[in-house]
Amino acid sequence: MGSAIQNTNFKFDNLLKKYTGKVRDVYHFDQKLVMVVSDRISAFDVVLPRPIPFKGQILNQIAEKFLKLTENIVPNWIDSVPDPNVTIGKKCDTFPIEMVIRGYLTGHAWREYKEGKRMLCGVEMPDGMKEHDKFPIPIITPTTKAKVGHDIDISREDIISSGIVSKADYEKLENYTYQLYKKGTEYALSKNLLLVDTKYEFGKYKNNIILIDEIHTPDSSRYFYADTYQGLQDKDQDQRQLSKEFVRQWLIENGFQGKENQEVPLMSDEIVNSISKRYIELYENITGESFIKRKTENMMKDIESNIKIAL
Repeated sequence: MGSAIQNTNFKFDNLLKKYTGKVRDVYHFDQKLVMVVSDRISAFDVVLPRPIPFKGQILNQIAEKFLKLTENIVPNWIDSVPDPNVTIGKKCDTFPIEMVIRGYLTGHAWREYKEGKRMLCGVEMPDGMKEHDKFPIPIITPTTKAKVGHDIDISREDIISSGIVSKADYEKLENYTYQLYKKGTEYALSKNLLLVDTKYEFGKYKNNIILIDEIHTPDSSRYFYADTYQGLQDKDQDQRQLSKEFVRQWLIENGFQGKENQEVPLMSDEIVNSISKRYIELYENITGESFIKRKTENMMKDIESNIKIAL
C-alpha cells in the first residue's frame, strides 16, 4: 500500500492562518492561498478514519485539467500547480453556497424522490421517473456550505430573498453553472462517460466572479459509462458508475449514514486499496491518460519544499 497524506502541518514565512477542511488543508497568505489536497476521504459529511493513497494527487490533477479547459467560460483561481498535491491561487471572497447541478435522478435526489418528494431546492421533479433516469433538462439544486456537518439544501428564491447572494450575482452563477456542466458533459461523452451530477464553487476576486476549488473530480461529481447506460436502465439494473457513491453504498451496507450514534465501519487494507484503485480508474477514464503515481519517499518534505520554491 502506498503512503498517504492524512494531515499536514507545514511552517511558512508570512503565513496568516491554516484552515483544515474535510479533504484540503488551506494555507492563507496576504494575497494567496496554498491548497494542499490530502488523501482524506469524506462521506455523508464525515471524514473517514483512513486516508486513501493517491486520492489527493488524483483530485488535484483532474481539477487542474478541467479548470484550464473551462477558463474561456469563467476565470478561475489557479496561479500555479507546483506539486501533484498542491495548487496555489488567488485569495477571494467565497460565495457561501455550492451550485449543485443534476442531469439524472441519482444519489441524494433519488433518495428524496423515492420518499415521495417532488420538490428539491424549489425545483419540481417530474412524476413517473425511476432511479438514474435523465431529467428533461438539468436542474440546479444549491446547498449552503457547512463548515461542520451536513450541507443544507436551499432554493434559488431563499438564497436571493435572504441576501445570501444578490439576484444579479446569483443569475451569473446559474449561467456559469449551466455552461460548465454543458462543457463537462461534452468532454465526458468523448471519453464514453456521462457526467451525471456535479457541483461548482465560486468567489469574487477584484469584484469579478471566479471559479474556485475543484471541478469534475470524483469527489465533486458522479459519472456513468455511456455505452451501457440505456441498456441497464431498460433492464432496471444498477448503473456502472465512477464516483464516490460506491463508498457511500459500502457505508450504508455496513450501517453508517452519518447519523447520530452511528459508528464508521472498520476500513480494512482491502477496502482502502479498492477505493484507491477506483479513484485511479476514474482518473484514467476521464482524462484518457495513464496515472503516474508520485514517488512516496519523503513525500511531505517534497511537498513543503515545492511550495516554498513556488512562493
